[in-house]
Amino acid sequence: MKAIGIIRHPPKRKLSREEFEELLKSAGYEVLAIIEQAREEHPKFNIGPGKLDEIRRLILELHPDKLIFANKLTPSQAYNLTKELGIDVIDKWQLVLEIFEQRAHSKEAKLQVELANLQYQLPHVKEAIRRIKMGDRAGFKGMGEYQTQQYLKHIRYRMGRIRRELERVREDREVKRKRREEVGFILIALAGYTNAGKSTLLNALAGEEIEVRDQMFTTLATTTRRFKLGGKKVLLTDTVGFIDNLPPFIVESFHSTLEEIVKADVILLVLDASEPWSELRRKFLASLRVLRELKTLDKPLIAVLNKMDLTEREDIEDKRRRVAALADERGINLFDTVSISARLSLLDELHSALERVILTLPKYRLFEIVIPEKEKIPQVMALLNSIGEILEVEYGERTRIEAFVQTGMIKELTRLGVEVERISAENSFKMEFE
Repeated sequence: MKAIGIIRHPPKRKLSREEFEELLKSAGYEVLAIIEQAREEHPKFNIGPGKLDEIRRLILELHPDKLIFANKLTPSQAYNLTKELGIDVIDKWQLVLEIFEQRAHSKEAKLQVELANLQYQLPHVKEAIRRIKMGDRAGFKGMGEYQTQQYLKHIRYRMGRIRRELERVREDREVKRKRREEVGFILIALAGYTNAGKSTLLNALAGEEIEVRDQMFTTLATTTRRFKLGGKKVLLTDTVGFIDNLPPFIVESFHSTLEEIVKADVILLVLDASEPWSELRRKFLASLRVLRELKTLDKPLIAVLNKMDLTEREDIEDKRRRVAALADERGINLFDTVSISARLSLLDELHSALERVILTLPKYRLFEIVIPEKEKIPQVMALLNSIGEILEVEYGERTRIEAFVQTGMIKELTRLGVEVERISAENSFKMEFE
């Protein structure tokens, strides 16, 4: 498929040409030309009349299959452009949905993509019906008035069916998530802009070989893997990548996937440190906007500057300082900012930050554990190392241990016949921060 790309830069804001071209190539298009214009949005065509004439001449010269806008088109604008130019016209979000359709393999991912597509089509079908009633022969996909009305009913019916199916998926996932928490797992979610290296990081941390490609939106369905962190049991979940100005209908459609971020104990916000600061800044802020929309900015958040092997140390340190300062400026409390290379498994800073952040979680508290029977010491110590952090051990007739322990695992300890008593916040404060 051959396409011409159109970018209208709003006043005081320049859209990323590089990202738009990457989206086009990720969708499999041969890019014949990219046309740019800086101006206010034209209500009828999005672009200005002069630029429309230029595109008309270019279509006659290059014979593209499709015209693709980097801007969001209203249903009316899409119809006007198609009628005026005699060619299929789509916008950035329909382009993203085309990529999603190509990448969706699991049943859940396919349902989410179908729901997003139907939500995108809904206002376009309504616009077609409005045009028909005004006397304009604008049936959706060549349909007449009756067919278009019937298709609108089908869309609404199908959306309801998909939402119910996704709700069942969400409920099943919630049952599994609670069970994991009951057996002492810490839940960590990977979040960030598309193609930042989240899947590569999951492979590096969990020793997996999940498919990784240098293209946008490789991951659509959630992938959860287990790994050990200093003896603790941790579950790491990879999620769908973000993109600038992610529209609400995509966020809603992928809610069951993005919910993994909402339910996580810790969020790792992965950034591509090899990009220029202007791009890194844009993608960092775009990711923060999505996390704010998901109401997750109150969770422990670690900014992970990936691909440090592709730039200089001075550049990495400068970007770390800038990311921390930008977060502070926006009122975001980052737990830490670390630099890594997932590709080369250079992860020491990240491991250290995770060890520290886990002990700050509300599910961890300081307890005194007394073991009256010596033969049970190895079993209790092994359990404590998997669900907490041992601070001090005093051996004797009754072995005494001070440790940070997940509160949900106290019943598991008492079943072993040990005595457990929580140490007060006043006594624990000094120990926590020494």
